[in-house]
Amino acid sequence: MPSLSQSRFYDPRLFAKVANLQLIARTVVEGMISGRHKSPFRGFSVEFSEYRKYTQGDDLKHIDWKVLAKSDKIYVKEFEAETNLRAYMLLDVSGSMGYGSGKNLTKLEYASYCLACLAYLMIRQQDAVGLVAFDDEIRSFLAPRNSPQHLRNIVMILEDLKAGRQTNLSESFHRLAERIHRRGLILVFSDFLDDPERIAAGLAHFRHKRHEVVLFHLIDPEEEDFSFREYVEFEDLETGTRLPVHARLTAGSYRQRFKEFLSDVKRRCAEINVEHVPLR
Repeated sequence: MPSLSQSRFYDPRLFAKVANLQLIARTVVEGMISGRHKSPFRGFSVEFSEYRKYTQGDDLKHIDWKVLAKSDKIYVKEFEAETNLRAYMLLDVSGSMGYGSGKNLTKLEYASYCLACLAYLMIRQQDAVGLVAFDDEIRSFLAPRNSPQHLRNIVMILEDLKAGRQTNLSESFHRLAERIHRRGLILVFSDFLDDPERIAAGLAHFRHKRHEVVLFHLIDPEEEDFSFREYVEFEDLETGTRLPVHARLTAGSYRQRFKEFLSDVKRRCAEINVEHVPLR
C-alpha cells in the first residue's frame, strides 16, 4: 500500500484550488457539533429564527429589551442552531466504471479524484464524511468521521479499489438506506448503467429517509460521442459478452438512445427531488 503522499488521489495542488469553497446542505441535517448547516434542533445560537414569550428559567440575556420597552411584553429571541453535516459518498465499483477511452482516466479514477476532493473540502469545514464502495454488494463501508486522519483512510481505500463485478444499484441503495439512520447528505458516484426505473426506486428510499441526495453521473466522452467509424467488436466489462457492430451505420441511433437514457435518468431524479450532475 502506498503512503499518503504517494497516492494518486491525495493531490495538494488540487485541494488548494477548493480550499476556500464551502459546501452547504440545502435541507435540514442532523449532526453532533456546531457547524454551518441548519439543524432541526432549536437553541440560542447562530441565526435568528423567531420570537416567543418569556417563560420562567429562560436566560435573561436573550430577552429583547426593545420589544419590552414598546409593548410592555417580555419576549425572548429564539435562534436556529447550525450543525455539522454527515455525508456518505457512495462509489460504484462495478465493471463498467473501469472504462476509459483513449488517454482518459477511467470513470472510477475520475470519480475517485472528485470524491477525494469533496472529502477534503468537507473535513476541512468539520463535516463528517463516510465512504461506501459497492457493485452488486457493499464492498467497503467506512463510517463518517471528520478528522484529518480520516481523509487518509478514505484515500487509502480509494487507492485499493478496482472495478470488475456486475451492477445492482437499486439493491445496494435499498440496503444502505436501511443501514444509514441519521439523515444527511448522500453523494453517489456512478455511470448509472442500470435500469433507470429501479435506480429511481432505490433513490426514493433515501428520500423517504429524508436524506439529501446528489448523483454525480460519470460519462466517458466516447460513451456519448460514439466516434467509432469502422467495424468494431465491443465487450461488456461486467458480463464478458461480445457484440460485433458496424459503428458508422449505428452511430446515429446509438447517440439518440444514449441521449434518451440521460434524459430518463435526469427526469426520474427531478421527480423525487434528487440532484443530477453529469460529469463528462
